[in-house]
Amino acid sequence: MNASNHVRIVEVGPRDGLQNEKAMLAAAVKIELIDRLSATGLAIIEATSFVSPKWVPQLADAAEVFRGIRKAPGVVYPVLVPNLQGYERAREVGATEVAVFTAASEAFNRTNINASIDESIERFVPVMERARADGVAVRGYVSTVLGCPYQGEVPVADVVRVARRLHELGCHEISLGDTIGVGTPAKARDMLRAVASEVPMSALAVHFHDTYGQALANILSCLEEGVRVVDSAVSGTGGCPYAKGATGNVASEDVVYMLHGMGMSTGVDLDRLIETGAWLAGQLGKETASRVTRARTAA
Repeated sequence: MNASNHVRIVEVGPRDGLQNEKAMLAAAVKIELIDRLSATGLAIIEATSFVSPKWVPQLADAAEVFRGIRKAPGVVYPVLVPNLQGYERAREVGATEVAVFTAASEAFNRTNINASIDESIERFVPVMERARADGVAVRGYVSTVLGCPYQGEVPVADVVRVARRLHELGCHEISLGDTIGVGTPAKARDMLRAVASEVPMSALAVHFHDTYGQALANILSCLEEGVRVVDSAVSGTGGCPYAKGATGNVASEDVVYMLHGMGMSTGVDLDRLIETGAWLAGQLGKETASRVTRARTAA
């Protein structure tokens, strides 16, 4: 078990959150969002994604947004890249950290990117090689670790195999994602424990969607196992286009509130985070998904 009481929050709202929001935001609003988040004490803010605008129209302005944000000292702004072309676009605007993604589910990969798990990993081997040469850190995302909208159950052995492969390729951190939010605490703990038998716990992060209201409980069970990196999205932005009723990522405000209440440190100013989440909900024209923000801003 990891005895450290510091938890690193990876804020994924500007990328994973916004990419699944229906309301299209102007680049200036996204820039303001990231600048506001930079002022909360968050040390890692995933800024955008250099995928094809055809697939993710919301993030078609990736270059403009990345160039426009104020890079705060001590804050890292990773971006998602699907392939070498995306990597080159990201580097052109000065990205110093990138992320690649695959799924533990064969069906999910085939449906979304028309490739097997192994084929999807082969696609970013050139990214890993170039990043190594450039001194760029690469994070790896493994989605559908606790269930898939197409195949249902996902064997834990598949999650372990994919996570191990990404780590062997050189990903400094592997984020284990419950993409459709179907996981429960015991399943989350067992999955994490299995992966940690092959990949060091210090190189693992957890990424839960709150579709069934289980995200905080799942995070807690993983913290008890020793994980100390948690992905979350301000205001609980997101939703998953593949899961009916999916409510998006767990809200950063709720995660930080829970962690602070447990006596753990995050370096994040919760009041500023709540203000930012409430502001973002207004920009999106919807109620925040953060229970903490609702409680603190209720009339």
